[in-house]
Amino acid sequence: MPTSTELRELLLSPEDAAAIDSTGGSTDAAVLIPLFLDGGDLHAVYTKRRDDLSKHAGEISFPGGRPDFPEEDLMTTALRESEEEIGLPREEVDVVGALPPVGTFVTGYKIHPYVGVIKAGHEWTPQPTEVEEVLELSLRAVKDGFEMKRLLKKGVPIKTPTYTVDGTFIWGATGRITQALLDYLQPVL
Repeated sequence: MPTSTELRELLLSPEDAAAIDSTGGSTDAAVLIPLFLDGGDLHAVYTKRRDDLSKHAGEISFPGGRPDFPEEDLMTTALRESEEEIGLPREEVDVVGALPPVGTFVTGYKIHPYVGVIKAGHEWTPQPTEVEEVLELSLRAVKDGFEMKRLLKKGVPIKTPTYTVDGTFIWGATGRITQALLDYLQPVL
């Protein structure tokens, strides 16, 4: 059962992560990866986006988005978006680190992932126009559902890490962020 201190030692500091250049993406965005312990297993909180959205419809993602204004700190963006999208109060998140930024090829974002520890048992409030469902997935189950796949996206084949957990399919930028998370947290999984 990893502590916040142990997680901090395994992850990058937000400053070190921000200094890493990502492949692809020029528009900054930020996501929060909320983690909690349940039954001795580390769980991550994902969202399933609504099927009727114009971008990334029905996809699995972490709560997040773009800054509201140019000077907004990206960690603040991740915390604010998590509060707006799933009802996670920012004061209940202990940000323990970050992961390298991930670029999106189709939409041109440079996503900055922040990792936060929360308590188990949250009552989620999905933002109804954007989030269809909030998913709490055991990282052990996510890791077990790994498969490198070649997917066809807009006629272009892409090779991407994918994770399948009980019919939930994680791929693309979220799959690459998940892969980095699992790599960094390997010693405690």
